Amino acid sequence: MQFIRIGDKLISQVKIQKIIGHIFELRAQGYSQKEVAEKLSLERSLISRLESLGQVRKGNRIALIGFPIANKEEVQSMAEEQGIDFTMVMNDEERWAFIREKDGITLFNELLHLLGELQEYDVLIFMGSDMRLGIVENIFEGEVIGFPLGTSPIKRDITVDIDELQKVVEQIKLRRDDS
Repeated sequence: MQFIRIGDKLISQVKIQKIIGHIFELRAQGYSQKEVAEKLSLERSLISRLESLGQVRKGNRIALIGFPIANKEEVQSMAEEQGIDFTMVMNDEERWAFIREKDGITLFNELLHLLGELQEYDVLIFMGSDMRLGIVENIFEGEVIGFPLGTSPIKRDITVDIDELQKVVEQIKLRRDDS
């Protein structure tokens, strides 16, 4: 263990590193700063300051949701390359399986969890039908950028123009970097 003496105190750097690691693990698991502070008997402001010290990027956490997407692997690859924070892309078969394979309460709970999780993002890029885009705009608290795939109901997979989608993502990132 590495120790540092500060006056009459003996400080363990390893202990501090372990605690900080635990704080960030809990935060990454979705615990709020307040919940982590209570769990570890710390002040919430300490957690906030630690996050600020280690922050690499700020603002505009981006989520990307789309269905029914024909070139979903290409969309997912672009999203990963661009550093999109959350991606959920399904083809037509997958979107119907998502619904059919669950009983009503399980589906309801998963949708509520997803809606709650999405509220953590500043920007949501939504690729889907015009009708669903309107619904998403009414539900989501952050900015919604629509990438309409057609008129509802869409009954087949649609190929997304990756170059256009990438331009949208780059514009969002430029705004983030300018602020």
